[in-house]
Amino acid sequence: MTRVIGLGAGGHAKVVIEILQLIGSYELAGLLDPKRELWGTEVLGVPVLGDDSLLPHLYERGLRHAFIGLGSAGDTRPRRRLYEETHRQGFQVVSAIHPQAIISPSAQVGPGPTIMAGAIINAAARLGENVLVNTGAIVEHDCVIGAHVHIATGARLASTVHVDEGAHIGAGAVVRQGIHIGRHSIVGAGAVVVADVPDGVVVAGVPARVLRQVNE
Repeated sequence: MTRVIGLGAGGHAKVVIEILQLIGSYELAGLLDPKRELWGTEVLGVPVLGDDSLLPHLYERGLRHAFIGLGSAGDTRPRRRLYEETHRQGFQVVSAIHPQAIISPSAQVGPGPTIMAGAIINAAARLGENVLVNTGAIVEHDCVIGAHVHIATGARLASTVHVDEGAHIGAGAVVRQGIHIGRHSIVGAGAVVVADVPDGVVVAGVPARVLRQVNE
């Protein structure tokens, strides 16, 4: 059994905990979270030990694997920072892929993904590191998904969509084939994207239109 520490103790962590339990090859050693009121509590039976400052101590005790238990509600940068800090501390981020996700044998999935129940990754799709494909989302054939992207619950990407690093595709959004979503852009929930989206903007609506720049 591989011992693993979780970064985050909220709702997203619950889903990842259950995925790792279903996989069956991980022992959940605990969770870390900056919220002091959570310390000493449990999430689905997994103890919250403290905050991220414990990572060096846990490394000294022999832990080498972690999972990212932080989701993203539009802004993917906190999740990315957590992923990169975990690596900097010497930990490997495990792959949390639900047994009921469908991943084509010709798809390429980068390190540290979280792919949830009912998600579909079709032929020749390519996913970068630390990508989150949420429950029931669809990534069609030949899509290219950059690092640290979050494709939220029920989103649908038609074929040959390119999503650049750090973008967020909102719950239930639909992206037409061949569309390019720019770096760190946010596609609102339920949007229908029929034209390319530039870097660093928020789009929403049917059809999706630019609402504003992403806050830095």
